[in-house]
Amino acid sequence: MKNYINLSIAIIFSMCMFSCTPTYLTSTSPDETLTLEFDLDKDGKPWYKLTWAGESIIEQSYLGFDIKGQEPLSSNFEVIGELRNTLNQTWEQPWGENKKVVDHHNELTVSLQEKSGLKRKLNIIFRIFDNGMAFRYEFPKQENLTDFVIMDEKSQFNFSNNHEAWWIWADYDTYEKLYNHTTIDSATWVATPVTFKTANNHYISIHEAALTDYAGMTLKMKEDGKYSYESALVPWANGDKVRTSAPSKTPWRTIQVGHQAADLVNSNMILNLNEPSKIEDTSWIKPMQYIGIWWEFHIGTKEWKEGPRQGATTESAKKYIDFAANHNIGGVVVEGWNSGWDKWGQKNAFDHITPAKGYDLEEVAKYAADNNVSLIMHNETGGDIPSYEKYMDQAFKLYQKLGIHALKTGYAGGIFPRGEHHHGQFMVNHYRHVVEMAAKYEIVLDAHEPIKPTGIRRTWPNMMTREGVKGMEWNGWSDGNPPNHTLILPFTRMLGGPLDYTPGIFDVKYENSPNRVAWNTTAEIMNEARVNTTLVKQLALSIILYSPLQMASDLVENYEKELKAFKFLESSTADWDESIMLNGEVGQFAITARRKGTEWLLGAATDETGRAVSVSLDFLEPNKVYKATIYADAPGSTYLLAPTKYVVTEKNVTSTEALLIQMNSGGGTAIHFEVLQ
Repeated sequence: MKNYINLSIAIIFSMCMFSCTPTYLTSTSPDETLTLEFDLDKDGKPWYKLTWAGESIIEQSYLGFDIKGQEPLSSNFEVIGELRNTLNQTWEQPWGENKKVVDHHNELTVSLQEKSGLKRKLNIIFRIFDNGMAFRYEFPKQENLTDFVIMDEKSQFNFSNNHEAWWIWADYDTYEKLYNHTTIDSATWVATPVTFKTANNHYISIHEAALTDYAGMTLKMKEDGKYSYESALVPWANGDKVRTSAPSKTPWRTIQVGHQAADLVNSNMILNLNEPSKIEDTSWIKPMQYIGIWWEFHIGTKEWKEGPRQGATTESAKKYIDFAANHNIGGVVVEGWNSGWDKWGQKNAFDHITPAKGYDLEEVAKYAADNNVSLIMHNETGGDIPSYEKYMDQAFKLYQKLGIHALKTGYAGGIFPRGEHHHGQFMVNHYRHVVEMAAKYEIVLDAHEPIKPTGIRRTWPNMMTREGVKGMEWNGWSDGNPPNHTLILPFTRMLGGPLDYTPGIFDVKYENSPNRVAWNTTAEIMNEARVNTTLVKQLALSIILYSPLQMASDLVENYEKELKAFKFLESSTADWDESIMLNGEVGQFAITARRKGTEWLLGAATDETGRAVSVSLDFLEPNKVYKATIYADAPGSTYLLAPTKYVVTEKNVTSTEALLIQMNSGGGTAIHFEVLQ
């Protein structure tokens, strides 16, 4: 990714080594509505405070570290210098929600040194945007802090009031949980992103950006703080949190703000806090919609392993490729293509090279290429990291030889070596190793059971999408996700980055799949499982839940029965020029529009409550007439009653109009806008 326009860069430098620099420092956002305050208390402990147009966002909150074998690096400081700069630039993405991204912020770097003892140095860097603030720590090169271990990061986030919160419990190994909606005092240990709503109906989200060679951060309620969090890092097996050496930097700790919930979604702050692309030629990195052999495993009509119920066969793969080629779908994923699934949970189960019996990898790869369809490989590791890293280079080399440039990875189960966690520094570094090796072989990635997204897709744009959510698969074999779940995700998990939720199920009650076999649960729960939406909401979610590799996840047989509805997905894309969330409330509804060229697609979805929302069409180009093809729930259709019934209508509209969007209970609306003149 290159800088598109460099509008202005102004740098002001001030450095004094004789304690002449004041300790109390301030900085504001470019629009001067956000104000950062920094100071040291009487014990030399650094703290910060953030206000927004006079409203307290973060109260006085302390910063620092506990270092293994040394005194804490959190007090006895003096300010020895400050560095300020302003950046205002627009850069261009090879793919994304928006092709062009504006990065406008003010930056303040505060240089600290201990007044006595080891006289260790620590820099704290603040960046203030119009819609949020971020900070990170920098350990400069120094004699008394070389190779060291962080045992705790003491970054605090202290709130003034008991805000509403949408959160999931912190977990060292999974983000696949339903969100809670409580007040802060009940959200005692949470994963990020976590989102809050103030009494003034403003929104705040805390997360991190540029997570590199560090442990993932959770937030834990302080024992002595009423509405106060402190960072809690995911540990190594022996209890270390981060093993590092100076010079080094931590990830950014991010605080986003918005007057409306949609403002959080429309922010590019997380992305802007990452470094520019390390891949010079990104022409091989291509967004696409995809289908594949996957859903049949989760609803129990096929199995991953070899045998009479084997899902991945040469014949079935060709059937999916044919459908993709005929309906403008770019790729096909085939899970279960390789041998080893009968050894699930064991070490050395997979080599990611040897095909299963009944599946001819070379034949399928050639058939896909001949039909201009991308074959997407699948590498399930079962968490066996040493085995995967042993075969990874050889496997990626094979895929490149076969003309395969997309890969879905999986890490279901506990991590080998035992004691390490999915979200600790060990795995953060493994995931990055996979990304870098994939780039070497021109392979794009879709990671399941991943580390959370923190905007690293800017630096490594082949890291396109990831799961990290209680996704569609849970609807196949559990009591499922409630209707509000997918209306919480845009305002929480998706603030970190793209989401492979895998929407697109048309047969929401599995009425076309009577011979299901329970594989991961009891037969009773399997029989009760279903997708708690209407068919039209599934169309809408393909727009709302952004992924540059966007799956239409149902069986092709179900799409062939509903080609009229599938036309919306066929008309869509995963490669957008512009995106905007038009309106939404966390867990209630969301309305998002995305543009490719002159065409716009809109997705609107609601929770259990049916609602009508008026939406201005001022995002359309002025002085143009558009044909709006509207896919809506049929009258009386809800997620509980006749959920697959829908109607398709057309009308001409312009940018000066408003459109009343009707969403039935658990349903939605999907609209395709095409220019007529």
